[in-house]
Amino acid sequence: MLLSLAISPLFAAEIALIIDDMGNTKRDEAAFLLPKEVAFSILPLTHLSEEYSHKAAVQKRDVMLHIPMESLAGKPLGPGALIANMSAESIRLTLIQALATVPDAIGVNNHMGSKLTQLSLPMNVTMEFLAQQHLFFVDSRTTRYSKALKIAQQNGVLSARRNVFLDNDNHPAEIDVQFKRLIQLSQKDGYAVGIAHPYPQTIAYLQKNLPTLVKLDVQLVAISDLLHTQQLAVNHHLDIKPDRVLSELE
Repeated sequence: MLLSLAISPLFAAEIALIIDDMGNTKRDEAAFLLPKEVAFSILPLTHLSEEYSHKAAVQKRDVMLHIPMESLAGKPLGPGALIANMSAESIRLTLIQALATVPDAIGVNNHMGSKLTQLSLPMNVTMEFLAQQHLFFVDSRTTRYSKALKIAQQNGVLSARRNVFLDNDNHPAEIDVQFKRLIQLSQKDGYAVGIAHPYPQTIAYLQKNLPTLVKLDVQLVAISDLLHTQQLAVNHHLDIKPDRVLSELE
C-alpha cells in the first residue's frame, strides 16, 4: 500500500526528497511504496525507464529525468549521457532522446556530472533546452564548483540545488545522520532538498522515519511544489510579476 502523509499549511519547514537512479532494476519498485511527495528521477534509455515513468505519474508523484553527465573520475555513464566534447546539436538531440524514454518528466537533475557541470558551454545549451521545454532543474551538486544552478537561473529555468545526499554511505546509522542534517537545514532555512537512492536500506529507513516529520513541524512536499512556493516568495520579495522567472534555493 502506498504510504501517504497528511498535509497542513501550518508547518514551519519543508523538505523535498528525490530518489535518484530509478530504472536500473526491478528491485527499485520498493520505492513506489514511499509517499507520493517523493520524486523519482529516472535514468533514460533503460528497459524500465518508460514503465517507471508511467507508474510514477499514475501515483501523481513528480517524475524527473536523471540525465548522466561526464564526471572527473571518468566513471561509466550509461546510455543517454552528456559529455564535454559534444556539439550543441548533439546535446539537444541526446536530451530529446532521453526524455522520450521518460515521457512524464517535468524536471531534470544530473547523474554524476562533476566535470560537465563546471563547463559553461554545455550547461548553457542544456539550460536553454530545458527552458524551451518548460522543465525545472535540480543541481545534484556533485562538485562545489558546479555552474549548473547559476546558468539555469540565467536561462530562466525554475531551479534548486541539492542540500544533502542521504545515503552516500548507506548504512542505516549514516542515513540517520544525514536525514537529521536535512531536517536541521530545513528548520534553519525554511526548506531543504535531499537526494537518496533506491537502496533497500534507504527505502526501509524512509518508510519508518518520514511519518515522524509531522512531530518536528516539518512537511514533506513535492519538489515541484517547493520550487513554485520559493519562486512566489522571491517574486513577492522583489515585487516582480510571476512570469519573470528567478529561482534560487540556497
